Amino acid sequence: MSLFDRRSLLLMPLALAACGFEPVYGPGGGGKALYGKVRVDAPDGVNTYYLVRRLEEQLGRAADPVYRLAMVLEITIQGQAITASGDITYYSVVGSINYDLIEIGSGRSVETGSVTNFTGYSATGNTAETLAAQRDARERLMVILADQVTRQLNATVDLAS
Repeated sequence: MSLFDRRSLLLMPLALAACGFEPVYGPGGGGKALYGKVRVDAPDGVNTYYLVRRLEEQLGRAADPVYRLAMVLEITIQGQAITASGDITYYSVVGSINYDLIEIGSGRSVETGSVTNFTGYSATGNTAETLAAQRDARERLMVILADQVTRQLNATVDLAS
């Protein structure tokens, strides 16, 4: 390693501190600024139940909410692996959420955004195994999407505080 590389490596934390970089969950970070202040819209099905459950784990269940989180969830299932005989043996579950964080008192939209991700499952077992794998893939997808929404909201916490 050259002298320049070592110097750059040692000075990098100072440069990050100087640019205003602050860890979201570190001391003084904004990661908990929304905790207990957001009411997530009630679930309307199994998928949104898992989504809301994870969001409430991340953001807390608000007793006296300041914000309302409205979401629109879309899910599609796509065949990915097709055998020579035309059977689909692997599926992707693709989900996207459009969300809107609304200040309850004024009705003003504080932050909007969208997230997209996917999970997959194998359909090579019997019917019960395939249905269980599909259910698990949907649940994992809801956790992933909820975590993405939480990260985006925490990254823009200055807008919401």
